[in-house]
Amino acid sequence: MNTTDWISSIIASNRVSAIPIMTHPGIEILGYRVLDAVKDGQIHFEAINALNERFPQSAACTVIMDLSVEAEAFGAQLHFADNEVPSVTGRLVSTYDQVCALPVPSLDVARIPEYIKANRLAVNHIRKPVFAGCIGPYSLAGRLFDMTEIMMAIYTEPDTVMALLEKCTAFLLSYCQALKESGVAGVIIAEPAAGLLPNEDCLRYSSVYVRKIVEALQDDTFAVILHNCGNSGHCTEAMVATGAKGYHFGNKIDMLDALRDCPADSLVMGNLDPVELFKNADSDVVEDATRTLLERTSNFPNFVVSTGCDTPPEIPMTNIEAFYRAVEDFNSRR
Repeated sequence: MNTTDWISSIIASNRVSAIPIMTHPGIEILGYRVLDAVKDGQIHFEAINALNERFPQSAACTVIMDLSVEAEAFGAQLHFADNEVPSVTGRLVSTYDQVCALPVPSLDVARIPEYIKANRLAVNHIRKPVFAGCIGPYSLAGRLFDMTEIMMAIYTEPDTVMALLEKCTAFLLSYCQALKESGVAGVIIAEPAAGLLPNEDCLRYSSVYVRKIVEALQDDTFAVILHNCGNSGHCTEAMVATGAKGYHFGNKIDMLDALRDCPADSLVMGNLDPVELFKNADSDVVEDATRTLLERTSNFPNFVVSTGCDTPPEIPMTNIEAFYRAVEDFNSRR
């Protein structure tokens, strides 16, 4: 598909599109565990498809935002639980020499093939855009080096951090190339750790490397959407410097500020709280919050209503229904 034309059509429409980052409810519809879906590309696809069939209102489909897949490929140790997204445990590298000796993994290790499989199956069976997902370079480096340690190392040993970022970017570039070849409309690059950095450091240690992926792969058939749920507004400039076609924000930021600071020809997405709202609130609160956000952003045609991050497991179906009900009601009055 021509993703550039698809983005233009969303902006030109008088209806607001909804694209929540959401897969876990599909897993639950089918009676699987999160553990099943993150290890088996077929089950992962079936969950995406089941959710799309239950809630076809979404303008596009997304995969699980699993920020452990790429770290595992490098050799990081993970903690797996039945109904949680896997997490990285321990530290893989801690010195410049260890970073230099660290091999850039191939795409046939760990769970990488299963995630490529899930995306390929979704593209082949779902008649709407499918967006793959991957972690961002700085967030990946933090998982390999330890997040606390890398926050200090950018000032005490920047050469070590940059050497690691080069290897992370090389791997992510090859991974995103494979995702592009699967036929997806684009990739959502999740770079939440970059939101911990001031704008100048975000530019230096994240945006420069994300831009390498953008410049190599983004074209009329493939869009990069940069997600940074740690950004409270202090590093939007750095996000925009990547040249991505879309920007996805978490609930820490005021969406009006984000919309003002992003190009009008890019998609600007967010930012309903996936935990406190979608998981923990009553359905009437979800509906009211969605409606309020839509009304506040109504002057920006490039706004796409979404969750602020991937929704966790055990979201009440009534809350998802309330979200889409608010969107439909708002659009019916446009």
